[in-house]
Amino acid sequence: MNEFLEPTDVIDSASAAIVAAAAEIAGDAASDEEIARRCFLWVRDFVRHSSDHPISVVTCTASDVLRHRAGFCYAKSHLLTALLRARGIPAALCYQRLSRDSARSAFCLHGLVAVHLQQHGWYRIDPRGNKGDITTDFCPPVERLAYTPRLPGEMDVAGRFSDALPGVVSALQKWPTAELVSKNLPDYEPTI
Repeated sequence: MNEFLEPTDVIDSASAAIVAAAAEIAGDAASDEEIARRCFLWVRDFVRHSSDHPISVVTCTASDVLRHRAGFCYAKSHLLTALLRARGIPAALCYQRLSRDSARSAFCLHGLVAVHLQQHGWYRIDPRGNKGDITTDFCPPVERLAYTPRLPGEMDVAGRFSDALPGVVSALQKWPTAELVSKNLPDYEPTI
């Protein structure tokens, strides 16, 4: 469980800015569930998703996402994971592989967070942000994720990760604008 509490280069949960933000967002909450709920709602509602807003900056590390208050689903997940770890709550990254079009000719990863709650165990949450018919929420033990893999080739990627997948970090660091990242979202090749 320690690996899901430790900072990494991307999940920089020990940075002063992350620690201060986590304390402010958690406020007077005492339970891990209430702290997680407050952190989730803050990232979901106050950090803009790069595909939903005219944002050119590309963020990757949790502290960059906090500074710019913007990021793709992966980056928002990095921030939420860091905030939770800064409050001593185990958190991991997890992913879904989703079709980018109805023809299933292209796929991409979608980033999520799994938080370990004392009362419920591991619980997945999606800080993507609400938009039109895309809604997420925090209501353990029921998951309210933005997407449900249904089409051939789509899937919940197995496992929980203590750090971002290399392909995600590469995409966020390689492309200089959010528009270019949107055109080059990372995929996950399932092993057979």
